[in-house]
Amino acid sequence: MPLSGDKLPLQEEPDAPGLTLAVWAEALYLTNLLLLPGICFAILVWLYFKHRAAAPALAVCHLKQTVAASLWAGILLGVVTVIIVALSDYRSEYTWIVVICYLVCFHSSLVLLGVLGLAKAMAGQTYVYPLIGRPCA
Repeated sequence: MPLSGDKLPLQEEPDAPGLTLAVWAEALYLTNLLLLPGICFAILVWLYFKHRAAAPALAVCHLKQTVAASLWAGILLGVVTVIIVALSDYRSEYTWIVVICYLVCFHSSLVLLGVLGLAKAMAGQTYVYPLIGRPCA
């Protein structure tokens, strides 16, 4: 007995070339921001250098984006915070209010961009991070 009168069962479409690697790149970017900073960045850079020459365009695009975004995240979250504290009185509560507000705003923005990149990777689409991303060739 057919499932319904004229409908055929859904067939899965084959994955886009490089989809798994693209999803891994975006997942490592998010894990680097949220759980294991440094360790996931090292794995991400290793994946980039291992697969940049032979991987499909989708994977290479996401690897380039996540490595560049991770470097910018390190600069925006680490270096700028140190500069803010160095240029202010670190004993002042106003300095720490500025630092906390800065970190919350930029960190959450980077995480949201990473979630968007992960969604694009899971859909088999390329994604360029706004302002901090490198154009895909």
